[in-house]
Amino acid sequence: MGAAYFYHLTQRPLVETLTMLLEKSLANDWRVALRGTDRAGLRALDRALWTYADDSFLPHGMAGGPQDADQPVLLTLEDGAPNRADCLMTVHGADVTAAEVAAHQRVCVLFDGHDPVALDQARGLWKRLKSEGASAQYWSEESGRWEKKAET
Repeated sequence: MGAAYFYHLTQRPLVETLTMLLEKSLANDWRVALRGTDRAGLRALDRALWTYADDSFLPHGMAGGPQDADQPVLLTLEDGAPNRADCLMTVHGADVTAAEVAAHQRVCVLFDGHDPVALDQARGLWKRLKSEGASAQYWSEESGRWEKKAET
């Protein structure tokens, strides 16, 4: 059974935290589904993943292509990514179910700590997953480095 890791972004931008987590996931030989809520937001992340560093890139693709099943990181709006993801990452308030937490090695929920709507969504998701018996951890970067602040 997996766990949901909630990442409360207050110091670093989304792309910086996302690339760090994606690199760690790929180093673990995990396939990743990156779920968003709107196509424009995923396209912006797609561009950022190709250009975030001069000396590296993260192999990935946007869902809907002929190579979806082969993508190590698949950006999608849908549930059930065809790349057989070990890890599910969500951005921009994309939903996660307790069944998805159980089905993956890890679920990462990244949310903007300066956005009251994103905070409310993350709190609601934490409460729902906890009530449904899913394991969850809350990570904060308030001190300048990532620290686990709570666990269910």
